[in-house]
Amino acid sequence: MNIICDKTLLSAAIDGVSKAVTLRSTIPVLEGILLKAEGFQLTLTGYDLEMGIVTTIEANVKEPGEIVLNAKLLSSMISRMPAGQITIQSADNGKTTIQSGVAQFEIQSMSATDFPELPNTGAEETLTIKTGVLRDMIDRTLYAVSQDEKKPAHTGELFEIEPDKMTIVALDGYRLAIVERPITAVKDIRIIVPSKTMTEVSHLLPNDDEEPVHICANRRYVVFMTAGYTIMSRLIEGEFLNYHNVIPAGSRTRVTIDTKEFIETIERASLIITERLKNPLRITFTEGKVVVRCQTNLGRVVDEFNAECEGDEVEIGFNNRYLLDALRNARTEKVRMEISGPLSPVKVLPVEGNDFLYLVLPVRFKND
Repeated sequence: MNIICDKTLLSAAIDGVSKAVTLRSTIPVLEGILLKAEGFQLTLTGYDLEMGIVTTIEANVKEPGEIVLNAKLLSSMISRMPAGQITIQSADNGKTTIQSGVAQFEIQSMSATDFPELPNTGAEETLTIKTGVLRDMIDRTLYAVSQDEKKPAHTGELFEIEPDKMTIVALDGYRLAIVERPITAVKDIRIIVPSKTMTEVSHLLPNDDEEPVHICANRRYVVFMTAGYTIMSRLIEGEFLNYHNVIPAGSRTRVTIDTKEFIETIERASLIITERLKNPLRITFTEGKVVVRCQTNLGRVVDEFNAECEGDEVEIGFNNRYLLDALRNARTEKVRMEISGPLSPVKVLPVEGNDFLYLVLPVRFKND
């Protein structure tokens, strides 16, 4: 193989596909990137047997061929090369020379025949969605994905795709995040996508919010295609919780709150909460105001702010971080909280519309 390509393009492509490369593996070739040169382009592939990322850049291909180079080493070398054109030349014995200007490296490549072949997913075109909409949906829900491997289905995001809408759901047993958007889909499907895949899709989405993202899916695989990248992922098998059953139907207390003011109040109260001293916040929703209290071995905090409260007065215990996550991801000036009682999950909603629905589980006080 013998190619010349632009350093900036190559460096960005390596960074992109590296997200699907295994950092430590007993199989060395899985720590590498497959480089395939043919025609007027260089195709780069990273694949960890669960997720594969493929992209193509323009290249002057003097001699076609394919090799595998260690991803970490290649990334470090290319990023430290001077700007301009980079030449990559590989001999039959695997000795590969990477050169830009007077800087030159020589490393050993691995055989492309040892690189695992990406599966033929057979995934059919399901829908096309704008980058801005998909990014917003992922970013608003990813925080609530479970880290508990005992329930594999909850370590991913549920995609419910219907002809006219798509719903993304994430939950971890303490909170639930639901975001729904109108779309036009070719088929109905319900799939669970690993959170790692969703994180990388979010990172690789282009800056242009209007750019389309093509999503293809079947029962085993999902494929995202956008801005020159193809991200293929195996799906998580298993049963996702019937989340409709855990959403309280009515409410006895409704509160309209200034989001920024509530966040700042919780952040102040959180100063005396540490990993070791994880006491809950005591929050009282009463007529015209919200009172936030907290007490740990470090000290005691009492704070309050004005809010529109309707219905019963109620005091609830909250994990400070879980409540902050919901408020920060609301991304609206005001939120509406609907409360059914001191031990029922609390709904966090937009004041108008149905952009999102977050549930936060209350914490029992030790003396209750």
